[in-house]
Amino acid sequence: QVQLVESGGGLVQAGGSLRLSCAASGRSFSSYTMGWFRQAPGKEREFVAAITWSGPRTYYGDIVKGRFTISRDNAKNTVYLQMNSLKPEDTAVYSCAAGRPALSRVGVDLGYDYWGQGTQVTVSS
Repeated sequence: QVQLVESGGGLVQAGGSLRLSCAASGRSFSSYTMGWFRQAPGKEREFVAAITWSGPRTYYGDIVKGRFTISRDNAKNTVYLQMNSLKPEDTAVYSCAAGRPALSRVGVDLGYDYWGQGTQVTVSS
């Protein structure tokens, strides 16, 4: 069992930066792939980034490539999402997730078993 708690969301101006954190409880954190997804009002959930437990290998959605960076600290049971050059269209609830999806499906939310409650990110223009 893994419990996830996100933090670091808030209000930022376009062009600014935020760093989200996702703290996990559970002894198997280091064996899970961790993902970040986001959902804006009236829109479907979309993949932001993922990081595997070994390597680690990182994956990004096309919408954030070159602007966001995912990382993890297994000693602290925490995964981070550094978000730079934020745009108003990045406004959404950001949620972290843990699971063991196939590498070809790290961007699919169905592959994740555990989810946090989400943190709001609002980017003003």
